[in-house]
Amino acid sequence: MTIPEGALPFLTRAGWAGATHEPLPGDASFRRYVRVRKPDGACAMLMIAPPPREDPGPFLRVAHWLDGNGLRPPRILAEDAGAGFVLLEDFGDVRMGEYVAAWPDDETPVYHAAIDTLLTLHRLPPGPFTGYGMREYIREVRLFIEWYCPARALYVDNHGWIAAWEEVLAPVLARQRPGVTVLRDYHAENIMLLGGIEQQGLLDFQDALVGHRAYDLVSLLQDARRDVSSELETAMFAYYCQGASASDGGFAIETFLSDYARLGAQRNAKILGIFVRLWKRDAKPRYLDLIARVWMLFERDLAHPALAPVKAWVARNIPADMRAPDGLTAARFTR
Repeated sequence: MTIPEGALPFLTRAGWAGATHEPLPGDASFRRYVRVRKPDGACAMLMIAPPPREDPGPFLRVAHWLDGNGLRPPRILAEDAGAGFVLLEDFGDVRMGEYVAAWPDDETPVYHAAIDTLLTLHRLPPGPFTGYGMREYIREVRLFIEWYCPARALYVDNHGWIAAWEEVLAPVLARQRPGVTVLRDYHAENIMLLGGIEQQGLLDFQDALVGHRAYDLVSLLQDARRDVSSELETAMFAYYCQGASASDGGFAIETFLSDYARLGAQRNAKILGIFVRLWKRDAKPRYLDLIARVWMLFERDLAHPALAPVKAWVARNIPADMRAPDGLTAARFTR
């Protein structure tokens, strides 16, 4: 990746003239990152968020709010949101998922620390962000019928899909007020270890909304990118509930479990659509390799009685052999 025009003057104004540039691999968005290094060894991360496809403004707003409330986003060293440049603190290269893969005996304390972050976040008043309402939930689950189903040549009952979700999610809306800040992509690939298990930094939070506290928990424990055992999920769910109960005398675990399943199914349906869209629209087929895991998680959530309307729709509209986790690759989809 070449450094775009305007980046070098931006770095010069920020005091990083003459730094070397090391591009990092990209991910699902159009944002790109370059590690910049001064001759004395000091490092920072240059975010390149090219308009009009990207806008670093939301990232900056959430980062400043998190930092001001005792959480750990990367510190902002310099910013030019209009040009799409942000210079960030460099969190290094140790992602939570990669660390746990290398040191599996540390899996439980690492996840404990990640859940402690959520508990801290959820004890705060919700941030100054848009509410996660029915419109947003439905817009996200529509991605499944707009991208996944056509890619598998499935002609489905679109109206029934939306009606089922409205029925399932209505109780969630009633229970999520006044809400908590929801980071929306809180999983092992977006959590960095900063020199110790309990020192964890946050990434990829620019889409934060105010919603239900089960959402980020299910994002962490039903991770589309790595296997989280059912035993670990159960243990970490209980750990979160213990912490939430200690600070909220009205915390109802069974109701929370119901909402956890509802939002897990909603999120996994969305991800199935997004991963196909990344392949079809953005020429990023590698996400198809993750679809089998997401289907498994989706069907696990559908087993909860609260998901009966959506489970019935899936049974009527998606043949069983198109849900089987047996190597759903590009060859299994239509073009």
